Amino acid sequence: MNDVNDWNRQVIEEFRANGGVVAGQFSGMPLLLLHHRGARSGQERVNPLVYLQLDDDAVAVFASKGGAPTNPDWYHNLVAHPETSIEIGAEERPVRARIAEGEERERIFTEQKAVFSNFADYEQAAGRRRIPVVVLERA
Repeated sequence: MNDVNDWNRQVIEEFRANGGVVAGQFSGMPLLLLHHRGARSGQERVNPLVYLQLDDDAVAVFASKGGAPTNPDWYHNLVAHPETSIEIGAEERPVRARIAEGEERERIFTEQKAVFSNFADYEQAAGRRRIPVVVLERA
């Protein structure tokens, strides 16, 4: 787990040092920093995530976990504590998380797969697990 934490920490430091721009795997991708609180521990956490801009006041993030068979911890944390914040570029904004369902979920995920084909790969790898789409609306 330390490797993931170290990797996240490096991405977060680069993001903050460069106004939201990072190199490597996320080069050229829209990236945000999601703040969330542990569902059980209450511990504050931050994860870098690729996002899709929906409108001026909302973005979507995807609980793909690289196609793993389980949802990422941050997803469970947002379900438990939907009031949170994100950093996009140099701006931090309060948001409320909600899970997109039905046609809205399909439309958003289809758009994300069209923009970044690796999300289609994650969907394939996830098998029976339906990758949740989380809408983060400005609070």
